[in-house]
Amino acid sequence: MSATESIAVGEVNEPHDGKPELLVLRALKLGDLLVAVPALKALRREFPDHRLRYAAQGWLSEALGLVGGYELLPTHGLDEPLAMEPGVVDVAVNLHGSGPESQGRIEALQARHTIGHRSQYRDGPPWRAELHERERWVSLLAWHGIEADPLDIHLNTPHVPSPVPDATVLHVGAAYGSRLWPAERFAAVAAALDSAGHNVVFTGGSGERDRALDVCLRSGLAEDAVLAGRLGLAEFAATIAAARLVVSADTGAAHLASAYGTPSVVLFGPAPPEIWGPPPGPHIVLTRAELRRGDTFAAEPDPALLAITVPDVLAAVRGLGVF
Repeated sequence: MSATESIAVGEVNEPHDGKPELLVLRALKLGDLLVAVPALKALRREFPDHRLRYAAQGWLSEALGLVGGYELLPTHGLDEPLAMEPGVVDVAVNLHGSGPESQGRIEALQARHTIGHRSQYRDGPPWRAELHERERWVSLLAWHGIEADPLDIHLNTPHVPSPVPDATVLHVGAAYGSRLWPAERFAAVAAALDSAGHNVVFTGGSGERDRALDVCLRSGLAEDAVLAGRLGLAEFAATIAAARLVVSADTGAAHLASAYGTPSVVLFGPAPPEIWGPPPGPHIVLTRAELRRGDTFAAEPDPALLAITVPDVLAAVRGLGVF
């Protein structure tokens, strides 16, 4: 019996528009959304008559639109209860984690049916730390009778065009210092690629613009190559989708490159690529696993990241055939 069939038995909680509600909790960042895409697509197929909501930070709305079919329920982490009345949600899905905080937020919804890992509240598959994130959520759904493909990662085409088609994107920022490859090395890569005929641009969020400007200055490129802080999320996705190459740390930019099949070189520091790395395709991972300290929230770059050299990155670009 499928999950849809099993949930159809009995009375369904319905909102005012007549559709039963399905809520996915994953109140995290862009990369976390993108590795959950296979699971989100599977849920959309399994529950075609439900209103689908995704609980995460409001700035992810445009990225969620690239998945298709979901409305964003603005949610800032797990600090506050979800903005849904108890009993309104028909199907509650915990793609956030397996800890008591996320489980508690899901249980507070009092949904008719809950999809999650094993907890004090209900049965489910055990949490397996060794699984890749895409596999983790696909395996969760499989346990609950829902088929999903971990390689079903493609996103919809952005509704805006790329401002720089066929550019080589160096995404120089990251959420934490542990993932920041040194600016002078990014600059050396940029200068080498520029000399080889690449149209190099520098991306990042508004808070990373100063770093991007510093890298640009060091590389000798013109300041108008700095797109950091100038692109909305849809424009950023369009830039990655139409890029010739992406060089990035393990961030949302790298996951977007995976989703659009854009050739990429991904620099891994504290996070293991076995858990967060790209799928098969034109993507090369660089890291030094034996040196990994693994402190995501550290202020300084992880030794596994610092061990990556400029020649390493340029050799990877040559390996992709885009130098």
